[in-house]
Amino acid sequence: MRAGIVKQFGKTIDIENTDKPKPGKHQALVKLIATGVCHTDLHALEGDWPVKPSPPFIPGHEGVGEVVELGEDAVNFEIGDIAGNAWLWSACGNCEYCRRGWETLCHDQTNSGYSVDGSFGEYMLIDTRYAPKIPEGSDIYEVGPILCAGVTVYKGLKVSEAKPGDWVVISGIGGLGHLAVQYGVAMGLRVIAVDIADDKLELAKKHGAEIIINAADADPATAVQEQVGGAHAVLVTAVHEQAFGQAIGMSRRGGTIVFNGLPPGKFDVSVFDVVLNGLTVRGSIVGTRQDMIEALEFHAAGKVEPTYHRRPLEDLNEVFEEMRGGKIDGRVVVEY
Repeated sequence: MRAGIVKQFGKTIDIENTDKPKPGKHQALVKLIATGVCHTDLHALEGDWPVKPSPPFIPGHEGVGEVVELGEDAVNFEIGDIAGNAWLWSACGNCEYCRRGWETLCHDQTNSGYSVDGSFGEYMLIDTRYAPKIPEGSDIYEVGPILCAGVTVYKGLKVSEAKPGDWVVISGIGGLGHLAVQYGVAMGLRVIAVDIADDKLELAKKHGAEIIINAADADPATAVQEQVGGAHAVLVTAVHEQAFGQAIGMSRRGGTIVFNGLPPGKFDVSVFDVVLNGLTVRGSIVGTRQDMIEALEFHAAGKVEPTYHRRPLEDLNEVFEEMRGGKIDGRVVVEY
């Protein structure tokens, strides 16, 4: 099969032929139709996170395709079903986190396109116990971005505990942020979009943001405080550490700040501000199988429509370069 393979950390991925995988126990082989390209794939390529994958490997965790072969003891799927992969490829199912419905925190989890080969190829393997079944009638090319970006921001908004009618800031209107705006609107939240690019802010406005703030032209904390008295929740999807510090200032007293973005580095937090204002600062990474079902149902109901652009597999290196420069509106979807 044709695949994008990371042989060593760096700037480019090799597009070449490799062996088609065989499904093992609980697994299925899926013939890819499309896959989204996530910023996490760029981190995987460059190896700049503290926990690194081991080359050679095939990135990709937003793949959608047809089940063509079932392994021993495969469940939930039949030949011909449309399946996706996800960042959470599998978990142990037995630890405290798994038992309490927090499988995304399992120490023994495996991750698509990171610790197991992912969807940047013509075929991929899924663990049928964890992989999502795609609802009938879903747009195949739109579904890919839901499988990571969509479920990630949906989970982030859920754990923010914001209620219908509350103000929520979405900081960073990229692949994650433009979906976060839509999920926020669908959940009855009033959305403020913050970015440094006018075209991305216009995209957020198109998707239902009531207020847009260009952080390159005005201090977002001052603007949010002046216009609404601070946000009940702030979801940070940006990949620049400055946005994380700004989130504290954009929150109202008693607010919750949720971090989705994963830039390398650190940020400063005023302990005084956090304590005096009763703030909650929380990390949130992707979602559980149930979160995935809910996120896909919002899409199937027409509440969330990813902005995307189709590209061939051979364009991956060009796509990553555009991603480095922040030049992608919404999401790139590779079509096979």
